[in-house]
Amino acid sequence: MQDLTLVMAQLDPLVGDIPGNAARAIEAVREARIEHGADIVVFPELFLSGYPPEDLLLRPSMETRLREARAKMAEKIARDVLVIIGYPGVREGKCYNLAGVLYNGQWEAEYAKQALPNYQVFDEQRYFTP
Repeated sequence: MQDLTLVMAQLDPLVGDIPGNAARAIEAVREARIEHGADIVVFPELFLSGYPPEDLLLRPSMETRLREARAKMAEKIARDVLVIIGYPGVREGKCYNLAGVLYNGQWEAEYAKQALPNYQVFDEQRYFTP
């Protein structure tokens, strides 16, 4: 049986700094691959936008900036590592809190968060569709 190495990238993204957060993710994957032999690297929820993105989600430029960042990640990240990373995304006119799977330079899958908190400091139901 072959070993599988999973690395949790516990980084603190900057809210709204999508290009910077993507660059941090690219570097973190490189380091995880070199230093730990990572086969899979997992990032936090909404890493690309930062958490919580709140009203930044309402800006028309948000989806374009996320698409550009995801394209750069697909281009720059090594082909032999699988990456799971969180980002917001608009699909069919609705905004979702997504986890995307990147492998071999392709975005292979997305999964939308289903249980959206809506209490105290959490107001995810205002922005996201389950």
